[in-house]
Amino acid sequence: MAQITCSIPKGTRDFLPQEMARRNYIFDTIRAVFKTFCFVPIETPALENLSTLMGKYGEEGDKLLFKVLNSGNFMEGVDFAQDYHRVAPRICDRGLRYDLTVPFARFVVQHRNDIVFPFKRYQMQPVWRADRPQKGRYREFYQCDADVIGSDSLLHELELVQMIDDVFQRLGIEIVLKINNRKILAGIANLIGMPEKLVDITVAIDKLDKIGLDNVKAELLERGLTAEAIAKLQPVFDLSGTASEKLDSLQSLFAGDETGMKGVDEMRTLFGYIADVKPACEVELDLTLARGLNYYTGAIFEVKAKNVSIGSICGGGRYDNLTGIFGMPDVSGVGISFGADRIYDVLAELNKFPENLEHTSTVLFINFGEKELAQCIKYTALLRKNGVAAEIYPEAAKMKKQMSYADAKKIPFVAFVGESEIANNTVTIKDMATGEQKTIPAEEMEKFF
Repeated sequence: MAQITCSIPKGTRDFLPQEMARRNYIFDTIRAVFKTFCFVPIETPALENLSTLMGKYGEEGDKLLFKVLNSGNFMEGVDFAQDYHRVAPRICDRGLRYDLTVPFARFVVQHRNDIVFPFKRYQMQPVWRADRPQKGRYREFYQCDADVIGSDSLLHELELVQMIDDVFQRLGIEIVLKINNRKILAGIANLIGMPEKLVDITVAIDKLDKIGLDNVKAELLERGLTAEAIAKLQPVFDLSGTASEKLDSLQSLFAGDETGMKGVDEMRTLFGYIADVKPACEVELDLTLARGLNYYTGAIFEVKAKNVSIGSICGGGRYDNLTGIFGMPDVSGVGISFGADRIYDVLAELNKFPENLEHTSTVLFINFGEKELAQCIKYTALLRKNGVAAEIYPEAAKMKKQMSYADAKKIPFVAFVGESEIANNTVTIKDMATGEQKTIPAEEMEKFF
């Protein structure tokens, strides 16, 4: 029998207990903020119909969808090279979700009679992308999403800004929050006389941080923009100053353009709200921020961690037309997504994880033998009922082995219940950090921890 290769697919990972403790710290922090802002949890299946997913993420996004083969022998007698387009829908009509937003739009339409609008939901589940694995980029990763649907109030954008600020303050990560508006980008496309190239412009501009301005201009040429049109974009790239100053300049450029002016007005309102709440994080209006996904129609957000060379760790935006694709038009939504895996990498690089996360046990009871074990079983049962994580070493092994176990698991306390402790109804407790030992009455044990 051939030996099975002991490995996992590229772009996926196993998580050891310490890593899971750290991941849960991130999830618990984000979930606590979501609850503070009155968002409620939902879940959707890993598999969605391809008709739900395709065409929602743009040309490049569609290429990154993992498609799942149907069960059954559909390929028998098929010339795959010639018959692919005819056969493909028969062999593959489902895919792994690319993000949580499009499935959420499908969920809203499907359950419209079961939810109250505006509907504020959060969702923390894995997503999959057939991308090339590299640092900070995985094929399977978790997203932590919060969305409001059924309202176009800019107060929801403000709440998302506050949530971003709150989450990263709690995690101890210094960030820059970049904000733009797709209507402003549409106004820019109108300004250069190529409104039909909005998607091409946003896809190219979205790569500015990765490939630089010259390469963005080269890509715009490849996508059919004229050199004259690209030259007209230069003043936009060159705009500087405060958000208010940039908006003043745009207002002059967009004179007579309704879409662009609406984007400017929305940003004035949002940045006014932000000034009122005074977030701790740095917030800037970045006119080169595009967010490559096609479904965004209003404000867009992206978060970068300072002092770390990792891409976006949070992003999102306003979408007005997503549910309309599924038969429920004129329902506006806005949301953000925290990239838990990238946040993990940032915290690890900055050494920002709390030190005690890996403490799965508070106290280990040393096993001296059957008589002592009977008493330890009673004590651990009592402690567990009072919320103290307690365990007993399973065998009466040598003391060195049991103490090494406690040290390896970073258990902060070790409890000794020997003959004298049983006779005197006491417990001896050793602090593993200081080495200090003290003997206390057994009835005081639950107060000790």
